[in-house]
Amino acid sequence: MKNTDIKLQNQMIYSIYVRNHTSEGTFKAVEQDLDRIKELGTDIIWFLPIHPIGIKGKKGSLGCPYSIQDYRSVNPEYGTLDDFKHLVQEIHKRNMKCIIDVVYNHTSRDSVLSKEHPEFFYKNENNEMGNKVGDWTDVYDLDYSNHDLWDYLRDTLVYWAQIVDGFRCDVASFIPVEFWKYAQEAVFKVNPDCIWLAESVHLSFGHMARKKGMYAAKDVELYECFDMEYDYDIREVFEKYLEGKYALSHYAQALNFQENMYPSNYNKIRFLENHDTKRFVEYVNEEAPLINYSAMIFFLKGTTLIYAGQEYVNDHTPSLFEIDTINRHTGKNLSGLFNRLSEIQHDILGCDDFFDCDADDENDILVCVRENEQSIKVGIFSLKGNSGDVSIPLENGPYFNEIDGQPVFVVANMVHCDGWPIILNVKKGKR
Repeated sequence: MKNTDIKLQNQMIYSIYVRNHTSEGTFKAVEQDLDRIKELGTDIIWFLPIHPIGIKGKKGSLGCPYSIQDYRSVNPEYGTLDDFKHLVQEIHKRNMKCIIDVVYNHTSRDSVLSKEHPEFFYKNENNEMGNKVGDWTDVYDLDYSNHDLWDYLRDTLVYWAQIVDGFRCDVASFIPVEFWKYAQEAVFKVNPDCIWLAESVHLSFGHMARKKGMYAAKDVELYECFDMEYDYDIREVFEKYLEGKYALSHYAQALNFQENMYPSNYNKIRFLENHDTKRFVEYVNEEAPLINYSAMIFFLKGTTLIYAGQEYVNDHTPSLFEIDTINRHTGKNLSGLFNRLSEIQHDILGCDDFFDCDADDENDILVCVRENEQSIKVGIFSLKGNSGDVSIPLENGPYFNEIDGQPVFVVANMVHCDGWPIILNVKKGKR
């Protein structure tokens, strides 16, 4: 297990796609929004790929940011390298960190590497460059049997690690764990505090890949070299609950499975949406349930991810392939809620907490408990906004909700949930 800084569990990542974050779509324009982003409670800004985008076989009119022409330069549509460096400096001035996307499974079909080093690429049955995932038609897969490729990619990471604070590694499961270890050894020498986030793949995707004979590292293997992983291992269970196909208790069991499956300092990214999913309000658009889900992801064990526009309750899934600027004029704003939840995450939730949860399937209320030697924290989340009485492991008496300061009473080890989220924090030995 990687020697991860467990304090990452108490932090929030804010995800930005430069093209669609502002009307200008530039690095300089993002700078103007940094104070607002910081006020949300953000600790880390993650930029979707900032590199030039391929033209050959491109998707849409502008192409996909995950079809990269040159790993070692920036997209001129966003600005210059100096513009990006200045943006990173401004992020640091606000005590935030910056991570960038690393897309090392494939390149664009007209990439620098495909022209200069065709030996670095996977060849199909016709001995032509191709990809193993059929609908990724704008890219060619890299071939990790060539160790000269390892050196090129390692050196590229070392270069960027002197500018940024870490990397979000796209489909990291499809890239050999041994490569990540090899590259990280070199990066550590220039940036020993580098943050490593793996986009581990959905359970079904990894299963399909391994069944076909493709390499796909398991989540437990990725923890050997990554600080954080996606929670795609249980995302399909979560989505089946949202679709009404599973009971809430199925999701509770999956969360408990994670707690007992992975190393004690495991960190799963918790999110309602990201650039690869639908906007969450396509599932849930009523106020009380949405606030409950938002509170839940901050309370779950792991770093919280907010996708730009989520704070404005955007209901449109933005395109990766076109100019599709986020909507800041929805008339809705969860920024204050996110700020308070991030304060709770920073100041109340413990990095060494043991996590456990249970579900009231009748009322769709999730009860989560986080406990360490100093305190016990209880989160009650009514995911459909229903009222109900739930059992919690606290002594009878008065408490107050950390979210809004309102009193909460425990009677006969039961608490009444009125459809809005509750977070209680009790210091041990203080009552």
